[in-house]
Amino acid sequence: MNNIFSLPSNGNSADWVMFAVMVLAIGLAVGSVAIWAVVFRPKSKKRKHKHHRKRHHRQHNPTLAETGGLPPMRAPNEPPPGP
Repeated sequence: MNNIFSLPSNGNSADWVMFAVMVLAIGLAVGSVAIWAVVFRPKSKKRKHKHHRKRHHRQHNPTLAETGGLPPMRAPNEPPPGP
């Protein structure tokens, strides 16, 4: 049985030629990808500044703990404050 991933064991030159063609094709494909990755790949758009400015975050709505808690309790017969 002829295994495609093994070296040709007999002295048949056609087997060696096919093996060489397969190795050359794989090498050409890997080499092409490597050359593309080094030469033609789009450059990243990272900024290369020495000093980075920190963005000021937008103010958030304060929590009840930050504002001092809930307002005082209202009497049951008092209407809620309105606009």
